[in-house]
Amino acid sequence: MPKITRKLAASAKSSPAKKVVAKAVKAPAKKVAKPKPIKLKPIKLKPWTKAQVHEAFSRFRKANPEPKGELEHLNPYTLLVAVVLSAQATDAGVNKATRALFPIADTPQKMIDLGEEAVRDYIKTIGLYRTKAKNVIALSEKLIREFGGVVPRTRTEIESLPGAGRKTANVVLNMAFGEHTMAVDTHVFRVGNRTNMAPGKNVLDVELELERVIPDEFMLHAHHWLILHGRYTCLARKPRCEVCLINDLCQWPEKTVV
Repeated sequence: MPKITRKLAASAKSSPAKKVVAKAVKAPAKKVAKPKPIKLKPIKLKPWTKAQVHEAFSRFRKANPEPKGELEHLNPYTLLVAVVLSAQATDAGVNKATRALFPIADTPQKMIDLGEEAVRDYIKTIGLYRTKAKNVIALSEKLIREFGGVVPRTRTEIESLPGAGRKTANVVLNMAFGEHTMAVDTHVFRVGNRTNMAPGKNVLDVELELERVIPDEFMLHAHHWLILHGRYTCLARKPRCEVCLINDLCQWPEKTVV
C-alpha cells in the first residue's frame, strides 16, 4: 500500500468522526405585564367644628379639673431651670436630679455660688448635662445682670436666656404667670396632628392652630390636658383608643374603636 494511503487509513482509525449535535434553540421568554400600582386617594379629613373642640375640652376638664405639670419646682426660677433641663429628657428624670439641687439652689445667686462643676454633679443623670449645667449658670448670671434676679414675664425676654426657647417661654408664662400660652412638645404635636384638631408641619404651626381653635375658657389648662392625653392615652406606638375620652371626635383613620 502506498505510504499516503496508509497514513490516511491510520488517521481515520485514530480520529473518529465528530458528531454534530444540533443545539436546541430556546424560544424567547414571554414578557409578563407588571400590574399597575393602585393609586390610593388621600383621605381628606374635615376640620373640627367649634362645637367639637368645645366638647373635647369639656370632657378633659370634667375628668381632670385642675391638671398640673409634672416638672417639680419651687418658684418661677426653679421652673425655668427645670424646663431647660427637660430638653431631650423625661420629666421623671429631671425631677430625680432636681430634688436634691433645688433645696440648696432656688435662686440665681445661689445657683451661681454653687458653681458649674457642682451643678454638673447634681444633674449628671440627665442627657447633655454638661451643656445644660453651663446654660443654667449662664442664664442665672443673665437674670441677675439684666433682670434683677427675677424671671421676666415676656416671651422675648425669656427666649433671650441661654438654653431657653419658645417652648420653655410658653411653659414658664403659663405655669408661673397664668398666661394663656400653648407649649407644644412631642406629645401635643402628636395629638394635634393625629386627631386633626390642629394639624401642622412643625410645632409652631400646631401651636398657632391650637391657640386659634381652643376657646379661651380652656386655654389656661389646655396645654396640660393635651400633654397628659398624649403621654398616657394617645401614645406614639400603641395609642389606647379604647380608653380615649375623645375617641368619637378623633379623626385618625387608624383608631381602633369608633
